[in-house]
Amino acid sequence: MNYLIAGTGGVGGSIAAFLALAGKDVTCIARGAHLEAIRKDGLKLKSGLKGEHIIPVKACTAEEYTGKADVIFVCVKGYSVDSITELIKRASHKQTIVIPILNVYGTGPRIQRLVPSVTVLDGCIYIVGFVSAPGEITQMGTIFRLVYGAHKGTDVTPGLLEAVRDDLVESGIKVDLSPDIQRDTFIKWSFISAMAVTGAYYDVPMGEVQKPGKVRDTFIGLSTESAALGKKLSIEFPEDPVAYNLKVMDKLDPQSTASMQKDMEKGHQSEVQGLLFDMITAAEEQGIDVPTYREVAKKFVKH
Repeated sequence: MNYLIAGTGGVGGSIAAFLALAGKDVTCIARGAHLEAIRKDGLKLKSGLKGEHIIPVKACTAEEYTGKADVIFVCVKGYSVDSITELIKRASHKQTIVIPILNVYGTGPRIQRLVPSVTVLDGCIYIVGFVSAPGEITQMGTIFRLVYGAHKGTDVTPGLLEAVRDDLVESGIKVDLSPDIQRDTFIKWSFISAMAVTGAYYDVPMGEVQKPGKVRDTFIGLSTESAALGKKLSIEFPEDPVAYNLKVMDKLDPQSTASMQKDMEKGHQSEVQGLLFDMITAAEEQGIDVPTYREVAKKFVKH
């Protein structure tokens, strides 16, 4: 099978590097200095799981890609989804599956509406990965877990989801093939929202959230409020959602920060809309009060 990685940042670059190291057929979509460095020197990986490697991979812009992919991983930021719909249409054949790996809830259905003729699944990822230099991806720590699955009513070629899983597992990625991807993407949204918003609000790495005190209390408050929204949306949590968020938080590298926080520090466009304001809007629509979210949002409202 051949894989197309749309967005070779921390997440897409890590998936691409692990697949390519295992000998899978991978093409990376990137741009600018990052793309030029990958073309010239290969994709550099600094990984807590795999060590350091320089990997020759195919790389091009979205406009330059002319092939057909069996699997398209969409790893762009939420605000860039619309920009890759033409690529998805062009790169798909009848049995292609699209697996969005974004932090924002509802991405799969959103892409499906934009490209109705293509089979779009949904997914999420647990990883600390970022672009550490042009052409270089750093994957921190030992957590690299990919969750994906089809929404109810989506027809997928029999055996295809399992074949992708086998390739990923063979590449050293932990995979959960989800029987309830709506639940699992909500759980991830809840976690990454609380993590990113807390880190950005206090401008601290995750080690500060791992210690008792007001920073951790804010993370707990945000997690509690998103859990209330989830329950109202009939999400069936397999365990207490707040305890789960704390468990994941406490396994993170203490120096790690969310990509939203990194983008804000650099003055770049960030996912604050999808991770903060969309959560507040969704809660208000369901009649859920989110005082912690409303309080932290004051810092990020554009005046």
